[in-house]
Amino acid sequence: MKINNIDIKIGTKIYFLKEKRPYVVKALNERFIICTKPFNLQKTVYYTIIDINENIRGTNNLVFNLYDYKDINDINECLKDLESGETQISHRNRVELDIINIKQ
Repeated sequence: MKINNIDIKIGTKIYFLKEKRPYVVKALNERFIICTKPFNLQKTVYYTIIDINENIRGTNNLVFNLYDYKDINDINECLKDLESGETQISHRNRVELDIINIKQ
């Protein structure tokens, strides 16, 4: 997958406008990219899902999150559910895609 003519693959770091630390690509397909970054205080991760077709990013739309974004199996399950339409990017928590830098 390419964004701004840069190949995106697992492990790519993506910087967003109002974020100090980059997110790391954990899973992707032709339309969606799931990225995480560590949140050390809580010993967990923040995550964001990018929708290339809609030019948005955000969290999933589930009230009770089914996925552990520290676990690659759960991340891959989320990607599969995004593809099937079972899960979507939240309408309340979405923002326009605001990528400022991409590093391999």
